[in-house]
Amino acid sequence: MKFLSTVAVALASMSATVMGSSYPYERLDKEKAVLLVVDLQDGLYNAVRDFEPVTYKESIIAHAAIGKLFDLPVILTTSAEQGPNGPLPKEITGMYPNATFIKRQGEVDAWDNKDFQAAVKATNKSQVILAGIVTDVCTTHLALSLRAAGYSVWANAEASGSSSTFVREISNDRMRHAGVQVVSLFSIVCDLMRDWRNVPGAAEVLPYLDKYFPVYGMVARAHAAAKLDGVIQPGEAGLI
Repeated sequence: MKFLSTVAVALASMSATVMGSSYPYERLDKEKAVLLVVDLQDGLYNAVRDFEPVTYKESIIAHAAIGKLFDLPVILTTSAEQGPNGPLPKEITGMYPNATFIKRQGEVDAWDNKDFQAAVKATNKSQVILAGIVTDVCTTHLALSLRAAGYSVWANAEASGSSSTFVREISNDRMRHAGVQVVSLFSIVCDLMRDWRNVPGAAEVLPYLDKYFPVYGMVARAHAAAKLDGVIQPGEAGLI
């Protein structure tokens, strides 16, 4: 039994290595990317149990705001919003009053909706950034369909919410196995920006991060405060 267990572990490790090496590293490019807001609906929000509610609300708004920051084409979609799933938050619809908005009446996988599929294809973009509620259905089903259709896909793990951390992890694993890049908000923003000297760069991205990723916003605030009115305290000089 011990031998068989050892073999099983070795085979799993080999499989993971092969799978991991089968998808070459690809960087996000703001000229090639489209942003999808998928079923981040007021009703479905209540099914999210793997994130703290206040943080998660900020995460879905932050996801939507990536499009404005980098001037990306944005497509909004909802699933049966007149039922319990509800509408998109007004913060998102107000952000994009003129964006393509596909209100699906029944399709669970957004890719099964011909209008949505046509809207994505019409952007002529090869890279897709998406987030949805719930992770195991709205995000995963669409991400896998997009991969099957030949798109490169980045799933925003912080803005996709599910019923438990267990469901989140198995869903993220399923996407990774299909070549979906499961990443953080900060990773997406930095990959699109590439260089703090670019436009959008520090001048545009730091205010965005201060609002939606305050951990780094406070880094910038602390540096600015020290630069403007800072005095080195005893013992600090030797630390830098």
